[in-house]
Amino acid sequence: MNPRRIIVGISGATGAIYGITALKLLRELEVETHLVMTKYGRQCIEWETAYKPDDVAAMATHNYGNGNLAAPISSGSYPIDGMLVAPCSITTLSGIAHSYNETLVIRAADVCLKERRPVVLMVREAPLHLGHLRLMQQVAEIGGIILPPVPAFYHRPKTIEDLVLSTVARSFDAMRVPHSFCARWGENGLTPAGLAAAAGPTATSEKSTRMSQPNPDFLNHNE
Repeated sequence: MNPRRIIVGISGATGAIYGITALKLLRELEVETHLVMTKYGRQCIEWETAYKPDDVAAMATHNYGNGNLAAPISSGSYPIDGMLVAPCSITTLSGIAHSYNETLVIRAADVCLKERRPVVLMVREAPLHLGHLRLMQQVAEIGGIILPPVPAFYHRPKTIEDLVLSTVARSFDAMRVPHSFCARWGENGLTPAGLAAAAGPTATSEKSTRMSQPNPDFLNHNE
């Protein structure tokens, strides 16, 4: 078992697959995981994925109800290496920003922040008004890491899973969890010269043609 301990929170915003993917990958790394799902986080799992909340709970080493403020992770004396909230709803963001420790997911984040442990919030909302931005600023000022699920494309993702994986991998980097799940810029041909060579001389014109014509497969995609 990897000696690391990571808390994973899944709150009620679209994007439950990010938290689920994080749990799967941390299990591959043999990292001890502590899972907290909010009420609407559990519902989003059922609405958006083929999983049931109990299926997701079984992916974690430990699982707690969001109302269990007596859980080990609610105390700073319990050693934890970091916390990821994926996705992070605006409600959860607001609670963390104001240390409103009424639920376990917010209390666990607040404890990690006061103990100077990394807290990564995958905030899932768009567009953002000034109040949302101010909440993110408050969290950043007290040590949190705002990491919206904004995918990279230079590694040439081919599936939705590729896009999800790249974002989850970046969250692991932010928590200092070593991994090799995603290609990195500057390695294995991911350089300007390497990408240009892989694309070939006609890539620009082909790209222009594709961008100017609607893709019926994409327009008819209902997943």
